[in-house]
Amino acid sequence: MEEVLTYREQNIEYKGKRIRCIHMEDKFPVPDGTEGTVTSVDDAGTIHVKWDNGSTLGLVQGVDRYQFV
Repeated sequence: MEEVLTYREQNIEYKGKRIRCIHMEDKFPVPDGTEGTVTSVDDAGTIHVKWDNGSTLGLVQGVDRYQFV
């Protein structure tokens, strides 16, 4: 069984990790394949990222697709 982390645990675990956007469901998304660095995970579960293209748009867990690299 896969361990499920709380958002607080995710904030500690994911902060500083590299991430790649596979696909973002947003009106103005970062392009698919864009990479960045996780800055935080908030209480709603949004993964905040400083993208390499300068954007700071967050990833919504369960909606957007991404992978850690």
